Amino acid sequence: MDRPIRIGTRKSRLALAQSGMVRDAIARTLGAAPGEEERFAVLVPIVTEGDRIQDRRLMEIGGKALFTRELEECLQDGRLDLAVHSMKDVPADMPGGLAIVAMPEREDPRDAFLGRAARRLTDLPQGARLGTASLRRQAQALALRPDLAIEMLRGNVDTRLRRLAEGEFDAILLATAGLSRLGLSEAIHERLSLDDFPPAPGQGALALQARLDLADADWLVAQDHAPTRLAVEAERGAMAVLEGSCRTAVAAFGVMSGDDLTLTVEWLSPDGRRRVRRVGTTAVADGEQARAFGLDLGARVRAEVGADLVP
Repeated sequence: MDRPIRIGTRKSRLALAQSGMVRDAIARTLGAAPGEEERFAVLVPIVTEGDRIQDRRLMEIGGKALFTRELEECLQDGRLDLAVHSMKDVPADMPGGLAIVAMPEREDPRDAFLGRAARRLTDLPQGARLGTASLRRQAQALALRPDLAIEMLRGNVDTRLRRLAEGEFDAILLATAGLSRLGLSEAIHERLSLDDFPPAPGQGALALQARLDLADADWLVAQDHAPTRLAVEAERGAMAVLEGSCRTAVAAFGVMSGDDLTLTVEWLSPDGRRRVRRVGTTAVADGEQARAFGLDLGARVRAEVGADLVP
């Protein structure tokens, strides 16, 4: 290109930190020396509707697309060349002409527990107030501790940490990856086990979204981490079958070992009383096979859940 690559991002501190990492990696791929990154790639911050509405759960106002719609419109009309999303915020359906063209290596996918009343989830006092906006985290926490009072917590990371410090909650749950990218790992009291808290599909991974005409660009292809892509493709296959919106408590987590992919898929009732999980392993050679595996395992969970699944 004869101009800097325009990278769209949300305006939150976390989104800017994540997108800045991607910008620097792309600039290095294009030959930038340290300090010259903006000659090769620039960030274009955009406020999304999901950022503007902070007083309700996403499931009440339109779901995950509220964090991606404005960025996708800018891609489609040519105002952006690339958009960077948290993978777990990307809906299963992709707008026409766009694709997830690369996924950098995944960060720690675990959920993080931050507490005032205790340093471990299991040590919280009876009836403690636990803050989260995630229906999945709510259901998984209640499956372990049905006595907890789950309270809605939205806002950026700084806002959530401030509300915890001010005593609005006894503890909160956040993504370990986001805290790590912000240099806030020391705030984490417990990294929750992947057995009790398998993450949302794509949690800890970033999605690099672009128009199809840029899908083969060398500077984009170089950002892709194949094991992350295969695992996330499987997770998103399961999400597509189980809906995986903010109205459903769905977890999916894949791990590559050589050519073998092990995938865990889970559905929970919002109160955590019913939990359906399937785990499987298969060899995969590409994203299409990985997605097909996720679709199959997701379908097995869906069949067992039956009429309880949100339509």
